[in-house]
Amino acid sequence: MAQPAIVLLSGGLDSTTVLAIAKDQGFEPYALSFSYGQRHSVELEAAKRVAKSLGVARHVITDIDLRVFGGSALTSDIAVPKHDSVDEVDADSVPVTYVPARNTIFLSFALAYAEVVGSTDIFTGVTAVDYSGYPDCRPEYMAAYENMANLATRAGVEGEARLRLHSPLIEMSKADIIREGLRLGVDYSITSSCYDPDDQGRACGRCDTCLLRLKGFAEAGVSDPVAYRNANA
Repeated sequence: MAQPAIVLLSGGLDSTTVLAIAKDQGFEPYALSFSYGQRHSVELEAAKRVAKSLGVARHVITDIDLRVFGGSALTSDIAVPKHDSVDEVDADSVPVTYVPARNTIFLSFALAYAEVVGSTDIFTGVTAVDYSGYPDCRPEYMAAYENMANLATRAGVEGEARLRLHSPLIEMSKADIIREGLRLGVDYSITSSCYDPDDQGRACGRCDTCLLRLKGFAEAGVSDPVAYRNANA
């Protein structure tokens, strides 16, 4: 019987690839998504499509309203920054699309879910290459969280098993991520990465995540199959 694994699934390119990787490694995935007041809530519909397409043991969408804190362009009225070129994306500074403590919050829910289903493995799609410079996507953060998790769970304290936090994309370029996903049969047309999509769900083509995604597809030598409202995308 396959070992269960929790997979954080946003419905975007990276988390979808990670779900495919977890399956390819022989795990039985339990997908976890969040409705946290994000302006790009269209990603949740994408997460549902991805979970159905790739097949999961269970897909949970949990509600956390991070709008009560604000502080991010994704959870408040702050405008999502737009650029004319991917060269303008500055990974050396933390952008306003950073949601305070988001990955720590998400991973804590994943940790609880893992204890309930008897899993010792959590998969997340964080990457520290071709990214927006978020502090909670760095390798040292992921290592520190794994250490903390093993101090905070019954299984860790009782020595039954050590929880492992998997970040298979963390040192991969966006192009390499896409190539790996295509090798595993991922259908990227059902994903959604844009931080500021229109009412029809079309990507803007100019936010950080759109530009990095488009760069990845270009470098991988394939076309991005999602719809963009920017004719130049």
